[in-house]
Amino acid sequence: MTTPKKENDRRIFDLLGIGIGPFNLGLAALSEPIDGFSCLFLDAKTEFDWHPGMLLSASRLQTPFMSDLVTMADPTSRYSYLNFAKQTGRLYPFYIRENFFLPRNEYNQYCQWVSKQLSNLRFGFKVTQLDYNAGEGIYHVTGVDRRSGQPQTYLCRKLVLGTGTTPYVPDNCPMHDPRVMHSASYMQQKTYLQSQSAITVIGSGQSAAEIFYDLLQDIDTYGYQLNWMTRSPRFYPLEYTKLTLEMTSPDYVDYFHELTPEKRSRLIANQKSLYKGINAELINDIYDLLYQKRLVSDIQCQLLTNVALDKIETSGDKLTLKFNHLEQEYALEQQTGAVVLGTGYQYRLPEFIQGIKSQIEFDDRGQLAIQRDYGIDIRGDIFIQNAGLHTHGISSPDLGMGCYRNATILQAVLGYAPYPIEDSIAFQTFDPTKIRARQNQHTSSTHSATSSKTIYSAVQPAQHRNVEPQAALRISPSGGSVSVLMAPHKEAQ
Repeated sequence: MTTPKKENDRRIFDLLGIGIGPFNLGLAALSEPIDGFSCLFLDAKTEFDWHPGMLLSASRLQTPFMSDLVTMADPTSRYSYLNFAKQTGRLYPFYIRENFFLPRNEYNQYCQWVSKQLSNLRFGFKVTQLDYNAGEGIYHVTGVDRRSGQPQTYLCRKLVLGTGTTPYVPDNCPMHDPRVMHSASYMQQKTYLQSQSAITVIGSGQSAAEIFYDLLQDIDTYGYQLNWMTRSPRFYPLEYTKLTLEMTSPDYVDYFHELTPEKRSRLIANQKSLYKGINAELINDIYDLLYQKRLVSDIQCQLLTNVALDKIETSGDKLTLKFNHLEQEYALEQQTGAVVLGTGYQYRLPEFIQGIKSQIEFDDRGQLAIQRDYGIDIRGDIFIQNAGLHTHGISSPDLGMGCYRNATILQAVLGYAPYPIEDSIAFQTFDPTKIRARQNQHTSSTHSATSSKTIYSAVQPAQHRNVEPQAALRISPSGGSVSVLMAPHKEAQ
């Protein structure tokens, strides 16, 4: 099923993915069973490993297990988490555990299990250049096999960029100093950190909270001072109420995508607690642990909000952190042995994109103009993963919406939907302009059904006739129309 088509004795893939994170790994798993569809996914890493620097023993996902690689698109897939649990002897322990949220280590193990079964992945291949042959409508993907050092070029008709996000580091942070590090490398640096007399964690998201909690557990053993500083006005929790979760739905993506770029930018700025907050349970665990530690030891621990980092001075045996208190406009300094930046991640177009960059669409702000079906180019050949916060809203980084995005991409590539795509699942209405349209549709449907029933009764009042279902139209996620069959005299649901 992954055997590529041949054209003039050359191998041409229908689809080629660059980068194998959870989103492209899910796309690979959903693509492999499709008959006659040839695809290949490339990654410079030698094997799948999801954020190894943050695989803390106590950390867990913020989405339920059903946000695995395939379930929300194909619950019968053999690549589901539940099948992984069954095949590895964990299904009953998972059942007894009664917790929908997987440990991050287990999710990584699950993804590695899937990656080892798929035949359409190639690890250890670093892509260096992309080119487009307009005459043939074919992309040339050139790179180097990291094991052999040999160059190679793959040919394909469609591309999916899944290179992921990179650690965000503020301009005023001297990353050349080994005492300053990003949370992405925390596990590799943990032993070094705990040898310091003072550690400062900066940031107010989930990663910063997990690192602070992890270091807090050993604070009395190693005797270091532990500081947690953030420019945020508080350590705010991730909002996880059910009606709020409907904002990670196809309905909200439709609404958000149709807004102007200016309105989308303002919305995202005000929605940080919906995708950047800390798990409420972890916040409570941190408080409880602080309380317990203070009962038995005089720990040196400081938490401070509303402070923006201005500069890090690296001279001497200590780092000097200079902050500005945002509410009081008060300058303060903090001495520390090491700094962990929990400042998050950002998307950057990879360097190898330069050869086809002129074909990619950008908005007036220089950001990717990502289409509703996640395409980014003028022809509809190139798609992107996890880069659409500014166009598709908070669903973009959400693992639970990965299957929806992949099913939508497959529909755009194939011209049909190999997996059913839910286009409306929310109880609430986000776009008030559609209320009148639905009312008009309801009135029209009711009138048509009544008229049809009257005519039908007049012709055959005493017996039923076999009638073919009537066809109605609805809008697909990609914007096209698809036929929906309705039983006679029934309104569309």
